[in-house]
Amino acid sequence: MKDGQSNLHTGLTELGDVSPTVFREQLHQLADWIADYRETIGERPVGPNAKPGAILAALPAEPPEEGESFEKILTDIDRVIVPGLVHWGHPLFMGYFGWTTTAPGILGEIITAPLNVNAMTWRTSPAATELETLVIDWLRQWLHLPEEFDGVVYDTASVGIMHALAVAREQAAPSTRKLGLAGRADVPRFRIYTSDQAHSSVEKAAIALGLGEENVRRVPSDAEFRMEVTRLREMIAHDLREKFKPLAVVATVGTTSTASVDPIAEVVRICREQKMWLHIDGAYGAGLALLPECKWVTAGWSEADSIVANPHKMLFVPLDFSVLYVRDLERLRRVFTLVPEYLRGDTVEAEKNYMDYGIQLGRRFRALKAWMVFRTFGRAGMAARIRDHLRLANLLADWVKIDNRFELAAPVVMPVVCFRFVATDKKNSESVHESKIDMINSEIVERINASGRAYLTQTKLHGRTVLRIGFGNVLTTEQHLRKVWGLIQLTAGEIAGRADWPQSPSK
Repeated sequence: MKDGQSNLHTGLTELGDVSPTVFREQLHQLADWIADYRETIGERPVGPNAKPGAILAALPAEPPEEGESFEKILTDIDRVIVPGLVHWGHPLFMGYFGWTTTAPGILGEIITAPLNVNAMTWRTSPAATELETLVIDWLRQWLHLPEEFDGVVYDTASVGIMHALAVAREQAAPSTRKLGLAGRADVPRFRIYTSDQAHSSVEKAAIALGLGEENVRRVPSDAEFRMEVTRLREMIAHDLREKFKPLAVVATVGTTSTASVDPIAEVVRICREQKMWLHIDGAYGAGLALLPECKWVTAGWSEADSIVANPHKMLFVPLDFSVLYVRDLERLRRVFTLVPEYLRGDTVEAEKNYMDYGIQLGRRFRALKAWMVFRTFGRAGMAARIRDHLRLANLLADWVKIDNRFELAAPVVMPVVCFRFVATDKKNSESVHESKIDMINSEIVERINASGRAYLTQTKLHGRTVLRIGFGNVLTTEQHLRKVWGLIQLTAGEIAGRADWPQSPSK
């Protein structure tokens, strides 16, 4: 097809889009494809055992000169793309934090795409702006945060913490927005404190903000993988003697490896004494607050300066959707508001313009999918599902306890279980070198993931390699868990060379 001509096999009209009739047909075809994928996802391998470069090798290296049909494109998606994916929504995907997709979340994404709204100012997106404000406040109520907290939607918690610490930096070193940090004799070297179990986004934020990776101080954790408050005090005192300026503490609710919860209420007291910013990373664990019996997890939140929650982890919203809450959100706006002339006609000072609350100008209409998920399930529905994931986690922990070849590696606080194959009877485990046990645990994960029969992750706790299973997928049932546990037992037995390996628990 020459430039400007039509192409019937693609459905394109001359110099325009796909024709309405063809587009409608494609939508119906895609709707069936999505429904089929969701219905049969459990029958697929969880992930491929592909070599690097295999996907590239299966696709043309040269870009197309002429348009191709939707049918041909969809065929290649089925042939190459889908078999080359790790299916995070698979019921046997139990890595990380049990990523999930839900029907209302998918529908929300489908609706968001044709609307293609840029939610940067109120005038350019009145409904998107106000719906974002509403969804943020709904979540605030569920998290039991005071009304003085307001928020903004970002993609991930890593971006949220960077914005929170930017406000902390401006508060501790006024005019940094205007003058920067370099060459200023009036600005000390700042320190940020977080536990040795906290997410690496703390260091990345320090890098991006010019604070320096080495100025993030990792505080040792206790036997339950919570920040040791006594050690925090000691480290702050040491830094003060060395003329550093303590800037912020990042406490975690739901740490990356074990989902442990730092003693927030105790950290609050230290931050107030030292006039430090307190940021709470509740990216995973904040969602637990929706359960009335788990309100304990919110202790100290109301005294924080900022807190981040990711509904795309525990609250069933598709990736990506993260909310940063700041006490007195105007502090965030003052750091980032900037209105160039070409936007001046599209800003309304009396209304909220979300572009003023971060580095992004272009912003997706993320609130729509969250609004649909929240309305479809309601708080009670989400709480019931989280409660069942907790049940599954505790059930797995019970199985680990009764199998003398495994041991729990951390307390089960949320729907995350860390455990370890000890290779022999626990009473005699000292006879096997720890490094060999580490290798066996790592190989268990690698073999299972390569098989495509399930997907697990591994981590290190107190220097030892452990297996880690995270729940959160609405499709995962107890039957799936039994299958994975049996697979772990079988794989461990094969690696250790034991013929008398026990079977999975009886139904």
